[in-house]
Amino acid sequence: MAGPPVLSTPATHILEQDKVSTAIPPHSPQSLEQICIRYEIDRTVAEIKQGQWSRIALQFPDSMLPDAPTVFEQLSHRLNQPSAKPSNAVQGDPPSPTPTTEGSHPPRIFILADTSYGACCVDEIAAEHVNADVVIHYGRACLSPTVRLPVVYVFTKPPLAIKSVVKTFKSTYGDYNQAIILMSDVTFASHLNPIATILQAHGYSSIFVTDVIHKPTSPLPNRTVPPSVDGEPEKLQRWQLFHISSPPDSLLFTLSSRVSSIHIYPTDTADTVQDTAVLPTSVAVALRRRYALLTSVSRIPIFGILINTLSVKNYLDIVENVRCSISRAGKKSYTFVVGKINAAKLANFSEIGAWVVIGCWESSLIDSTEFWKPVLTPFELKLALASDEERIWTGEWKSDFQSILVEEAQEDALTTPDVKNDVPETDSIDQDGDLDSEPESAPPEFDLRTGRYISQSRPMQTQSGAKGSKMYGEGLEKGHTALVRRAKGDIVTIGGQASPGAEFLQANRTWRGLGSDLEIDYDSSKDFAGALEEGRSGVARGYVNGQSTARI
Repeated sequence: MAGPPVLSTPATHILEQDKVSTAIPPHSPQSLEQICIRYEIDRTVAEIKQGQWSRIALQFPDSMLPDAPTVFEQLSHRLNQPSAKPSNAVQGDPPSPTPTTEGSHPPRIFILADTSYGACCVDEIAAEHVNADVVIHYGRACLSPTVRLPVVYVFTKPPLAIKSVVKTFKSTYGDYNQAIILMSDVTFASHLNPIATILQAHGYSSIFVTDVIHKPTSPLPNRTVPPSVDGEPEKLQRWQLFHISSPPDSLLFTLSSRVSSIHIYPTDTADTVQDTAVLPTSVAVALRRRYALLTSVSRIPIFGILINTLSVKNYLDIVENVRCSISRAGKKSYTFVVGKINAAKLANFSEIGAWVVIGCWESSLIDSTEFWKPVLTPFELKLALASDEERIWTGEWKSDFQSILVEEAQEDALTTPDVKNDVPETDSIDQDGDLDSEPESAPPEFDLRTGRYISQSRPMQTQSGAKGSKMYGEGLEKGHTALVRRAKGDIVTIGGQASPGAEFLQANRTWRGLGSDLEIDYDSSKDFAGALEEGRSGVARGYVNGQSTARI
C-alpha cells in the first residue's frame, strides 16, 4: 500500500450503492396500479392467506424503499378485507373472514428498515426481531436456501424494451439454428417467454428459455438447463448464452467456464429503447487476476474466516470445513463477524494475512483492490492451500459453497477406513527427543512475489511438533506453572495453544495498551510515570474535575 489503511468508515459510505444492484433501473414515480402489478400485491395476499401467517416482514432493497409505504398500505387493506366466497357456498351466506393464527386479530406487517448483510439475502435475523412468521423478499435475490423462516419471493416486474432486445438478439446471432440459452436476471424473468415467442416466430429453432429454480448448485445457478444437458454439464459447452441485464461477477465467472460464449444485454442504461450494442463477454483477464491472488496467499500463516451470513443453510458446516482445512495445512485461523464488509473494518486486524468470506454464492466474491489484505472465497482457499504440485487451474469457477461440501462428502465416501489407517504419521520423535517430522525436512518456502524466505508459513504445524520435544518440558502436565524456555523460532502460546496472533502482537506491535510505554527506554528523560489520578467526569452541561464539586 502507498499509505496506512483508513481505520474508520467514511461518512459518505451510507450514500454508496451496492454494485450488485446496478442492473435495476433507477426508481421513478409510479401510479398505484403500476405498483400493484410490479410488486404482485394480489399474489402476495393470496400466499399470506394460504399460509395463515399473522406477522409478516417486508424486506426491500434500498432502491425500492420509496415504494414500501404504498406496498404496506395495499397489503394491509387487502388482508383486512373479507375473503371471497368459496365455490360451494350457498347464496346469501356471509363472506368468510380472513384466516389468522391469532384469533380475530388482523395480520401485522413490518417493514425491515435495513439488512444485516447483502440485499440479495433473506434477512432472517431482522425478521426474528419482530417475531415474524414469514419474510416477503422484494427485488433481485440470490435464492440461497434458508433455515428458520418461510420466504415468499417477489422479483418485481421492471419494464423492458422487448423490441430493442429482439433487434439486438437478431443482430448478434445470424445463424437461426444456433443452440442459444435465453437467460436473465430474476427481476426480468417474466419477459423471457414473450421474447422467446417472438424470436421463434422469426425462425430461431434452438432457443431454450430458462426457468427460475431454487438450486444454486445447478450448472446454471438457480436456473433450469436444457434436457440434453441434464446430468452431463460438460454438454453446456455446445450452447451460447444471451443474458438480459449485467450479472454479478460470481455468476459471470461461473457461466463463463460452462458455456461456449456469453452476450449480455445491459439494462442499466438511461434509454433502453435505442439500439444497444452487445459484444462477447470475456472474463479471462479477471480470472487470471484471481488466480494470481490465490497463489500469492499460499504462504500466508494466518487466515481470517469472515462470516457474512447468518441465514444461508449449512453456513456453519462450511465454517467448520474451512477451519479444518486451514488447520490441516498447519496454519492458524480466526473467526470474525463484522456485519456488512468494508475495507475500514478489516484494516483493523493487521495480523490477518488473508480473509475467507463465508456468505451467499453472490456476495462471497469481493473485489479486494480496495482492501488491505486479499479476500478469498472457500473455493479459492481450497486451491490456495494445495501444494504447488497439486494446484491445477482449469479455469472452472464455483461460487456456491454447498457444492464444496457435496464434493468433499463424496470424496470421504470413496475413501475407505483401511486407506485412512494406512496413512503414515508425519510427526515422530526419536530416542534423543529430536523432532524427525515434515517441518524439519520440508524444503524452504519463499514468497513468489518478493522472493523472501518465509520461516513460519505453517506455524501450527511447527508448534504441534515442538510440543513433543524436550524443549517444552517432557512430562509436564497441562496447566503446570513451571517456566519453560521457548525454543528459537517457536511462537507464543496462550492457554497451552499456539497463538500466531499473540506472536504478531509481541513482535510487531509498538503500542499494546495503557502502560506499555513504560517498557520503552527513553534516552531523553528518566522520569517515570506518576500515580493514577481521577480525571474529568460528568455530562456535557457540566463537568467535574477529580474530587471537586464545582462544575465547569
